[in-house]
Amino acid sequence: MAQSVWGYDSENGPQRWHENYPMAKGDKQSPIEINSKDVRHDSSLSSWHASYDPGAAKTILNNGRTCRVVFDDTFDRSVLRGGPLTGAYRLRQLHLHWGSTDDHGSEHVIDGVKYAAELHLVHWNPKHGNFAGALKQPDGVAVVGVFLKVGKTPKPEMKRILEEIDNIKTKGKEAPFHHFDPSILFPKSRDYWTYHGSFTTPPCEECITWILLREPIEVSPDQMARLRSLSKNGENEPMCPLVDNWRPLQPVKGRIVRASFK
Repeated sequence: MAQSVWGYDSENGPQRWHENYPMAKGDKQSPIEINSKDVRHDSSLSSWHASYDPGAAKTILNNGRTCRVVFDDTFDRSVLRGGPLTGAYRLRQLHLHWGSTDDHGSEHVIDGVKYAAELHLVHWNPKHGNFAGALKQPDGVAVVGVFLKVGKTPKPEMKRILEEIDNIKTKGKEAPFHHFDPSILFPKSRDYWTYHGSFTTPPCEECITWILLREPIEVSPDQMARLRSLSKNGENEPMCPLVDNWRPLQPVKGRIVRASFK
């Protein structure tokens, strides 16, 4: 398996990532299943706050593995603070993981429940100098995870991202994506679970403080279908739907999941 071609198919998928990326077999891997009975309520966990500058949004792209929106992170213009974090973390990008049908697609699983998709907002700790430096530190990165569930009423939140899908149909396509405030993607409730884990894509670095929001946001079946209309192939290749780009559950290995709520 060549390094550059990890993916989600049987020949290069999650079960083989460790061949090139040994960290994928580490002790603090993500995603995990959150079982309410094992979660510890921690009253010292404060609320988290995001102050995002809509002008920081730059581009949206299809890299053949996900749909990603990239933000300017050259200074503290869009930051996350509070909750389990010390200091401000800068927003770098957001991306999604989704399934081939509405009954699965999220990476984290809550008490056996899988959602249709999971949105990840990736932030890094500027005290480590740059993003590459942050990847090497246990407190280097903070990811806010938001679950998407399918309901009858399409929510306006995802609309901006999904409107752009037609411009990035195929792998390698990128389009300008300006003036977007990702905080509209947060549910009403600020309740969250938190634990120490890893990126869910190679090299699976174990540098992430996860902040998983308890309340999902709602998308319509149409909106999910739109996401599945992306192709994981380039424009001169046959259309191959980009679906099931999620990593299976990883062993918890004694880690404690804390909750900000009872």
